[in-house]
Amino acid sequence: MRKVIVTQRFFDEASMEYLRSNHCDVTIAKLPPGKADGEVPEAVLREWLQGAAGWIVGHARVTRDLLLALPDLKIVSRRGVGYERVDVAAVRELGRVATIAAGGNDATVADQTIGMMLALGRRFREGQAGINRGSWAIPLGTDLYRKTVGVIGLGRIGRAVVKRLAAFDCKILVHAPRQDAELAARLGFEYAALDTILAQSDYVTLHAPLTPQTRFLIRQETIRLMKPTAFVINTARGGLVEDRDLLHALENKELAGAGLDVFMSESDPSYQHVTQELASMPNVIAQPHSGASTREGLDRTNMIAARCVVAVLNGMNPPSECIVADGREVRSAVAL
Repeated sequence: MRKVIVTQRFFDEASMEYLRSNHCDVTIAKLPPGKADGEVPEAVLREWLQGAAGWIVGHARVTRDLLLALPDLKIVSRRGVGYERVDVAAVRELGRVATIAAGGNDATVADQTIGMMLALGRRFREGQAGINRGSWAIPLGTDLYRKTVGVIGLGRIGRAVVKRLAAFDCKILVHAPRQDAELAARLGFEYAALDTILAQSDYVTLHAPLTPQTRFLIRQETIRLMKPTAFVINTARGGLVEDRDLLHALENKELAGAGLDVFMSESDPSYQHVTQELASMPNVIAQPHSGASTREGLDRTNMIAARCVVAVLNGMNPPSECIVADGREVRSAVAL
């Protein structure tokens, strides 16, 4: 039996049974109440993972030191699609494998993105707050129908958002590092420069990875290019938006509102008060990084993560789109 540790909540029975049926002894770590594995000290992670061959991980940092302390660990399988917290170079150099659950949560996050657009435009939060106060005054909203929507990043989730926006007859502008004319014609969008998208869009939705080039993509300088009636949606990564600048813009009515599922405070505690102030605003929809967290979405990503673990432990290859680092060839070359 191969020891597999899951440091995530909501790991379903079907995925557990798949692992067990493939000779894995599965343990789900007992996370502290209200805490994710990204908040668990590395010393505790080391204790949990001793002797484990596979690790299904959420937001914990996978560092070189941690990997060195876990010589039996063959695969780190993320139940998600981001991997900025994984030391990819260390994974390769130490002969391990790191994977993501590619394709498992595209629809789930795309649905949340559209939901935020509708909720912001129609001012659902403000209307309900009024009823709670005993007021039936109607907050005048705006349509998503036939609006201009800027989509920054065209990976799997970005494409899923574009497909949904087509049903609202939106004009869709896309900023992406590579352009595919056939895809644009098939999905009904136009490529545009970032400045053009910011200046023309009624909604700007972020679906880019967090890199040095995309960090603080939405900040004071770029917000100045946007309409004061525009909305910003970030369901991708904290750090794409400079939350302090966004808060300032909302307080000064330089933007109409924001839908936020990710925040700078997730990686930088000094932003915690900014997160709280943003979440308290009537024109902000704030969620606790829950974009992928539906029963169906988690079932899909759980199973993809489990299949990646079994593939590696059986000496096989996970799906190519799931692999972010594979150091097994490096290990074999060193052994020779």
